[in-house]
Amino acid sequence: MDIARHLALIDLLCTRGFPAEHGRTEHGASGPGYHIAELQTSGDFWEDGGAQREETETQYEADRDGLGARLTERWGPPQRISLYSVLERTTLGEDPEDPEDPEDPEDPEEPWAGLSGQVPDLHLWRAPGADRWVALGVSRWNRELPFQLLAVVTDLDPP
Repeated sequence: MDIARHLALIDLLCTRGFPAEHGRTEHGASGPGYHIAELQTSGDFWEDGGAQREETETQYEADRDGLGARLTERWGPPQRISLYSVLERTTLGEDPEDPEDPEDPEDPEEPWAGLSGQVPDLHLWRAPGADRWVALGVSRWNRELPFQLLAVVTDLDPP
């Protein structure tokens, strides 16, 4: 893992404007109020039988913690938040009166809604001067798919 390169990218995203539409970027995904950078991605586990998966998960969590230690030096200790309740609201929280209503106040906003389906918890800092949140998490799509170390920069308050 290249901590210096990851820190430089987080710094860049703290100053970069947000796009008006959701879409892919050279670093991951962005949309109104957020950037998500895919800092590193493991191989998949289709042929693995699970042997490498645990080791890879441990390494990705260690990489998140190592990068997080550098952010903690800058901004103090992170908040640790679970996205389980966001996932629950996203999957089960439809308004029975109008499940298609995009303005439902209970619907979690992006990037939180999308992240909740793949990242169980985040380490979260408030970047002073940038008026943005910075979060680190490890994506765990499912048992066969790769892990990803993600950095999120957003001006949208966490759930």
